[in-house]
Amino acid sequence: MSTSPTLLVLGAGPGLGMSVARRFGAEGYDVGLVSRSADRHQGYLDDLRSAGVRAIAVAADVRAPGELRRAIDEVQSELGQIDVVYHGPGADNPAAPPVGILETGPDDVRAAAAQVVEPAVELAGLVLPGMRERGSGAIVYVAGLSALVPLPFLGPFAPASAALRTYALTLAEAAAPDGVHVGSLVVGGLIERGDIHRMLTSLPANADGTPGLDLPTTTLDPDDLADAVWRIAAGAEREIVADAITV
Repeated sequence: MSTSPTLLVLGAGPGLGMSVARRFGAEGYDVGLVSRSADRHQGYLDDLRSAGVRAIAVAADVRAPGELRRAIDEVQSELGQIDVVYHGPGADNPAAPPVGILETGPDDVRAAAAQVVEPAVELAGLVLPGMRERGSGAIVYVAGLSALVPLPFLGPFAPASAALRTYALTLAEAAAPDGVHVGSLVVGGLIERGDIHRMLTSLPANADGTPGLDLPTTTLDPDDLADAVWRIAAGAEREIVADAITV
């Protein structure tokens, strides 16, 4: 078994997830990738291994009962103890817009919290005790800009994102005396190379030749965001707001 530190990427995708994997891999980390489908895993693994990074991939829906624990167990059995976790699972269906905040009911909020907050809390319960015992480790949670800025169109995901950010920062305060770094990366913009960016930029143009959807003129480079994840994991900052939207 390798003696290198291990990064766990929850939400491995072509944008930020893979940029984080490459960033930590370049620093000597082994990498465990987790995403709902294994369809793109071989390409991800080839990418990392071509750069000399030891990596494995596990297909698991971390929001389903028992799946997060299984994924963690598989990664640890192959790579050893997990030293850093990047927690950034994507939406189940990025193309499905949420109901607006005025139409949001209690059931919508409960469903959003089950997607956004509950897996974050379960993750902490699974990896934080070992990190605290060792006196080292890091968890970086990714939250949306609605955690800080009112965005009514996001409906139930706005309060869920705010709850995730508050949980991360509260956990950071509690875990800091044990030498564990917990932090929040708040992402307020379209991430280049990510699935949502690819989906939106592939929409057909209108009949008059204009884009089919108004897109932000400024996007976020996932490699820059990966540097932010690195700084949070290293304890340099507890929270970084990466905002391509004028607030």
